[in-house]
Amino acid sequence: MELRRNARSLIIWSVIICALIFFTMSLFRSVLQFQQQIMGMAKIVPMAAMKARGFGNISDIFSGLGFYAANNLVYMMLLGSIYSMVLSSNILLKEEYGKTAEYLMSRPVSRDEIFSSKSALVLLYITFLNIAAAVVGLLSLAIFNSGDHNLRPFLVITLYTFLLNLMFASLGFTVASLVKSARPVTFFCVGLIMVFYFIFTISRITGVNGDFGYISPFKWVNVNVLDPSYGIELWRIGLFALLCLVLILAARFVYKKKDILT
Repeated sequence: MELRRNARSLIIWSVIICALIFFTMSLFRSVLQFQQQIMGMAKIVPMAAMKARGFGNISDIFSGLGFYAANNLVYMMLLGSIYSMVLSSNILLKEEYGKTAEYLMSRPVSRDEIFSSKSALVLLYITFLNIAAAVVGLLSLAIFNSGDHNLRPFLVITLYTFLLNLMFASLGFTVASLVKSARPVTFFCVGLIMVFYFIFTISRITGVNGDFGYISPFKWVNVNVLDPSYGIELWRIGLFALLCLVLILAARFVYKKKDILT
């Protein structure tokens, strides 16, 4: 039932994000074609604005992988996280504000089973979204990038993005379990993610001590894909995994004790 309920939103989000990735990457050939003009324009653009947009330096614009990574900040890291947190929070709360909690609780299933099944669905949907975006991104690089690109950095940033989405999904479950009133928390989730993203953006600006940016999960993702030493960093993986585990266990514990509104 949950698969049918949420399939439409998954398809819509997947189509929108994949279309944005493909359309943006289709502009890369034009970027290369007008390289000199863009270099001239880039000189008058503050480097802080370039870093806020996701480019480590001007030359990143002319790398297919660098161009993709900068846009991935907005499409999969931001939009994907919004989808993940909204999905996970509402999938628990809608039983209350949709007035179906009483029927659900009357079935021969425990709260553990309810929470586990809904968590499994969220994991499945987020995995599908990330795979779809990664496939479209890889195809876009192959079609629109005239030079060779290293597959390893692409796979690493895809993994980081997936973990970021899972972390926000776990946070969504925690928020849903703590909410007392039976109403959607979509605006709260979107607002919270935008605050985290704003902190991350400010921390990337040149001349600012960016250490404070680590309070934002976006900062935990290494987007410097053109760095020769770029690869999987275990502390980042461990941080995401630990926080996901803590949030899920906390949400499950609270949900089992929560007074469900019927």
